[in-house]
Amino acid sequence: MCQECGCSKPGPYQIDGRPTEPHTHSHTHADGTVHTHAHPPTLRSGATRDDHHAHDHSHGHEHHHHDHDHGHSHAHPHQILNLNTGILNANDRAGEQNRGVFKALNLLVLNMVSSPGAGKTALLTKTLNELKGRLRAGVIVGDLATDNDAARLRTTGAPVVQIATGTLCHLEAGMVAEAMRQLDLRALDLLIIENVGNLVCPAAFDLGEAVRVVVHSVTEGEDKPLKYPPMFHSADVVVVTKTDMAAAAGFDRELALKNIRQASPRAKIFELSARSGDGVAVWCDYLVALKAGAAKSRG
Repeated sequence: MCQECGCSKPGPYQIDGRPTEPHTHSHTHADGTVHTHAHPPTLRSGATRDDHHAHDHSHGHEHHHHDHDHGHSHAHPHQILNLNTGILNANDRAGEQNRGVFKALNLLVLNMVSSPGAGKTALLTKTLNELKGRLRAGVIVGDLATDNDAARLRTTGAPVVQIATGTLCHLEAGMVAEAMRQLDLRALDLLIIENVGNLVCPAAFDLGEAVRVVVHSVTEGEDKPLKYPPMFHSADVVVVTKTDMAAAAGFDRELALKNIRQASPRAKIFELSARSGDGVAVWCDYLVALKAGAAKSRG
């Protein structure tokens, strides 16, 4: 998980360019020393330990006294495992809260994930334009930095909120909960969450979505689904993009589809090109039908 991929020490994140407000907490050590720390809210969903700061302090161990920082240079494997489990459990709770809000509002929510450069933003831009007059759609965009994607998507007229995660390589449910407060959800039929470009960590984080969409471009090769099985296995939908470049990329379509079906046996597969428009109508028809089906099931 994130302990292995290098994002275990995230910094503050921003919503539409505004830093999140930090909060403070204090704790007392066995020797009576009190430490106060500032953290951004939901920086790591539900985290309650001092995992992202460094300071010298004493522990009240019976036979020894030592100073150290919270890097953790002396951390044991079970401590990392417990922390990871706590983060994921807290995120799952927040994800369920988000899901409850979405269901109450009869809002269809997609979590769109991919490698960097696979074409998520191009696909979203085309999708938003094609859905005008059919579904009222909004977007939450996640990137480490810049609001370039959000600015591009706003040209469609859709409401868009940008989350700049800082160093965090995925979105978390708490971040989405904060970002969606910037949207009039009651005025939407469809909310699309464009996750940070990464096929590793986002697989473990439920944001409260109804449908997880993995975008896979022909330029990435045919074996990407086999290289990243957790992400593809969690997919409800796999969209193969940039099909207009398949010949130039030497893309083996049959092998790619075989690998997708092996890694994502339950996923629905779409093949399209946002540039040429081929296949986009079928994709948008699916979203409209999905929304109608969800509304019918509620009725």
